[in-house]
Amino acid sequence: MVAIFLKTEIASTRFSSAILAILARDGQDSYIIDHPDITNAEENAYRRRVLGEHRGYRRNADVFAGFPEDIRWYRALAAPADLAQVRYIEYDYWTELSGGSRLAVDAAARIRQGINVFGVDNGGFWSMADALRAGASFPELILIGADEHSALVLLEGHMRLTAYFLQPDFMPAELPVIVGYGEGLDKM
Repeated sequence: MVAIFLKTEIASTRFSSAILAILARDGQDSYIIDHPDITNAEENAYRRRVLGEHRGYRRNADVFAGFPEDIRWYRALAAPADLAQVRYIEYDYWTELSGGSRLAVDAAARIRQGINVFGVDNGGFWSMADALRAGASFPELILIGADEHSALVLLEGHMRLTAYFLQPDFMPAELPVIVGYGEGLDKM
């Protein structure tokens, strides 16, 4: 999860500069994030520290505020119908973009209607949707829930999931995802 989370954020224009600054300060090359060796314990520990500093991982802060210590992470496949039920994380922008539902399908419908929220242009969603239509593949989405029977919340991949619903004809029949289960995660 940590490797995928950082890999997607370092590719983001919004978050890359913060991660690159941490790497530069530590004398590290971006290769450690762009090409993670998840069998290397030292590299894994460093990536956990970077994610902690950058987004609050294992510090009970930022995106990871309220996260339990004991989360079980799995790789899985999700069908579009499953992803249509995944809620955005509780955050004002995503709640408003989805019209209050926190569902990407609703956000995509509002984007198609030309609705912008908080003065943020929707061009990034359309660029990603166009890339999908052109054959791009995206990293795994990261989902969380209390257990295998609870509703899932999107931890990372909001723009990607929204792009899939802007171009549903180009969404694969099954998408690889990372799912974390832990007590209280369905409340995020």
